[in-house]
Amino acid sequence: MKITEILMAEHAVFHNLFDHIEAVAPQLRTLAEVKALAAVVEKVHEPHSQTEDDLFIEPLEHCFDQMGQKETFHDEHEQIEAKLAKVQRAKTVKEAKKILLGAMAACRKHFDKEERIVFPMAERILKTKTLVELGRQWLQRRDAKSR
Repeated sequence: MKITEILMAEHAVFHNLFDHIEAVAPQLRTLAEVKALAAVVEKVHEPHSQTEDDLFIEPLEHCFDQMGQKETFHDEHEQIEAKLAKVQRAKTVKEAKKILLGAMAACRKHFDKEERIVFPMAERILKTKTLVELGRQWLQRRDAKSR
């Protein structure tokens, strides 16, 4: 399976998670509930963004450099992770909800950019053999973590 197919499948799961969080956030009553949702996103987003940075963005660095976007994708991952961590430091439910929903908006914007620009660019620039090899490396990483 190609890395682009794997990452798109992960994005589909994330979109469902974002939909759920945006739907339930207004009804949350405790700081612990909001922080728990943020922790879930944080826990699944970090390895996803690490995989993208290591296996996917790196082979395309020269393209991002030409587009003037070399640091953008790494920075966006870090900004999202910082927002999710900030939820954990929030002192009120209102503040935590606002930060969490801001993080969801940042995630959606970033994922949209990847789906519209980065994944199609990878399909055009990288050989199918390379995309499949990157997918194989993703599987190896996943299997190593599950042991």
